[in-house]
Amino acid sequence: MSLTKIFVFSCIPLIFLACGGETNPTKLFSIEIAGNKNDFTKNQEISVRVKSKKDVIPDKVTYSIDGDILPHDQDKIVLNVDRLGKKELKAVVEYGESTAELSKNIRVLADAPPKLYTYEIIDEFPHDIDAFTQGLEFYNGFLYEGTGQKGQSSLRRIKLESAEVLVKVDLDYNYFGEGITALNDKIYQLTWKSKTGFVYDAETLEQLGSFQYGRSLEGWGLCNDGSKIYKSDGTEKIWILDPETLAEEDYIQIVTNKSLFNKANELEFVEGKIYANVWQKESMMIINAESGAIEGVVNLGGLKQKVRQHKNLDVLNGIAYHPERKTLFVTGKNWDKIFEIRIIEK
Repeated sequence: MSLTKIFVFSCIPLIFLACGGETNPTKLFSIEIAGNKNDFTKNQEISVRVKSKKDVIPDKVTYSIDGDILPHDQDKIVLNVDRLGKKELKAVVEYGESTAELSKNIRVLADAPPKLYTYEIIDEFPHDIDAFTQGLEFYNGFLYEGTGQKGQSSLRRIKLESAEVLVKVDLDYNYFGEGITALNDKIYQLTWKSKTGFVYDAETLEQLGSFQYGRSLEGWGLCNDGSKIYKSDGTEKIWILDPETLAEEDYIQIVTNKSLFNKANELEFVEGKIYANVWQKESMMIINAESGAIEGVVNLGGLKQKVRQHKNLDVLNGIAYHPERKTLFVTGKNWDKIFEIRIIEK
């Protein structure tokens, strides 16, 4: 994040008076981008100018995104933003003794396509075929799992080798359980559409409290980096939560070099990256946790065919990273197996 902020402009009253008493800055000026484009890539240099509509000549123009001033030379700016996605390009125009602020909506996308990966199976472990898996995570030597469906949602601590459920708590019938994460001896669990999450003691699974969602639409996946919690909600946004207050303090947007992406489901934080199941697909994304860029896509096709086929068999869902083994454990909804895998770049 650039240290150069435009605090000075936040302290100056925006005065929109000009010739003829005009008070609307959009009737005085407009932001014009060469080619009338809206989609750009990180660090791209673009041609932009503030056009005067009423012969009011700007003395100075400063461009910014997310409060950070953009490098500006003549009519060229560089989109060196930290976070990608939908952005508001702002122009602060100084003319005479007056100041006006304009804005234009653009999208800043990744500057490179995702790398492609496949996988190799290292081992297989049993899994409860009746578990509608929504979240999976290793913590303190045990595997934790959150399951979904109304009337069947639960949180469990499991012995990996045997699939034995060591401790289990059931959610109230009204809740559809979703993703989980473990941090500071607590387990956090989402629900789907109830805009409610729960906090548990990691050892006993005793419920310690609950929390309400803020601006996020639904509850899908959770993970954490040791200090912050990340939450997917079925949109292109991954929300960043304070682990103490569970307040949604910020968000990143998931993007490729071509578009925004809104299908991140279950999440896992792996060595600085967010790994996410792609909803309804046999694949997994590797997302830059700072910028939101999808840096890799893992094709997990074929795993579903290796489990018992039955009428309730559902999609791949559930990622757990084992920090000692440096491998991933993946499963699906109502699968009878958990697969330990290693990903391989194609």
